[in-house]
Amino acid sequence: MNTVINAERTRRDIVVIGASAGGVPALRELFAKLPSDLEAAIAVVLHRSPVAETRLASVLGWRSALPVSEAVDAMPFQRGNVYVAPRDQPLAVDAATLRLSRGPKEHHTRPAIDPLFRSAATSNGKRVVGILLSGTGDDGVSGLIAITAGGGLSLVQDPSEAAYPQMPRTA
Repeated sequence: MNTVINAERTRRDIVVIGASAGGVPALRELFAKLPSDLEAAIAVVLHRSPVAETRLASVLGWRSALPVSEAVDAMPFQRGNVYVAPRDQPLAVDAATLRLSRGPKEHHTRPAIDPLFRSAATSNGKRVVGILLSGTGDDGVSGLIAITAGGGLSLVQDPSEAAYPQMPRTA
């Protein structure tokens, strides 16, 4: 007897990642494990100083099999690529396009994680995977709730493995 199982298979090809203190090592470790043929577009927000050097994309790309670049407003959000929010500019995902603005600070920082997560959830629903890594505070928590409410998948770094476990623990 042949049995056919109809199971909805959701394509999860939009990945949004947020990190704060201790985030660079966690991101480098994660990117070192990603395959070069990953069929997902990845956007990253890392809390950092508004006057920090803009070498984050090259630092993260050093161990990544995927190309890593700094996001530019209206840039296509393409699978197989990693896009990093520039310092002091909120990053959002509008369907298949990256959006930058000079919006207000959230959680006393710009860019903040929650706006990226919320925009991805709103524009891409079930296709979204949200990942919250090392950091302090609670930025990213309401964004993960929005992702889950939209049918997406929310993942959190194990707090015992995070250099700064407050953000993952709060989620």
